Amino acid sequence: MTFLLQTALLARRRILETLRQPIWVFMGMSVPLMYLALFAPLLKPLAGGPGFPGGSVLDVFVPGILALMAFGSGMGAGWIVIGELESGVIERLRVTQASRLALVLGTVLRDVLMFVVPAVLVLLVATPFGFHPHWARLAILLGLLALLTAACSAGSAALGITLKQIGSLAAVVTGLQLPLTLLAGVLLPLSLGPGWLQGLAHANPMYYAVEAARDLAAGNPASATVAEGFGVMGAAALLAIWWSTRAYRRAME
Repeated sequence: MTFLLQTALLARRRILETLRQPIWVFMGMSVPLMYLALFAPLLKPLAGGPGFPGGSVLDVFVPGILALMAFGSGMGAGWIVIGELESGVIERLRVTQASRLALVLGTVLRDVLMFVVPAVLVLLVATPFGFHPHWARLAILLGLLALLTAACSAGSAALGITLKQIGSLAAVVTGLQLPLTLLAGVLLPLSLGPGWLQGLAHANPMYYAVEAARDLAAGNPASATVAEGFGVMGAAALLAIWWSTRAYRRAME
């Protein structure tokens, strides 16, 4: 069986598992819509101010929410891996010829799909309320944030295999989630904050994805910020996939 076929079959398995639990699909779509409905109106007085140049505040807010969705779509992979460790699925996979990289990519592809579908829905809903998308650039924007999802998915899976305990994984993910998202400026641009906060944000890979997403949403695909975002996110995704594949191999020796 070829590597591509293995990856496709494993991704299909993951997608079917997700569809059997539609509550996750529903929540994945409803949470970002609640952000638009309940948080975005609070930003209207900031229109035209620092961090919100001309146009609608949604032009700045929506790319940040999409980045938050990309992050959240990938971070659940570790819980699935721990469930498979406890139920013996990983043990049974040891005797198969399945590529360990294909095992990782199957989950990554499912998580990317779970990001893209709700993201398109959010874009469609946000447009009538004041978001001004440059539609020709949105595919690039979604591709950029898909790299963020891939990095989070592979990294979460690697953590799950390494830690092997739901409590330990929850502690690590919870401890990382708040600083990573806040220091990325997903809800409010970091240009509103002090210099030390903006400097600290540059140590956060997610920050580059958010800044690049806002440039793409504004119709600036050739900016240095976009190139930097793709570079950082591409490197993060490759590193996380390598780490996760290595963790799978060790667990299945």
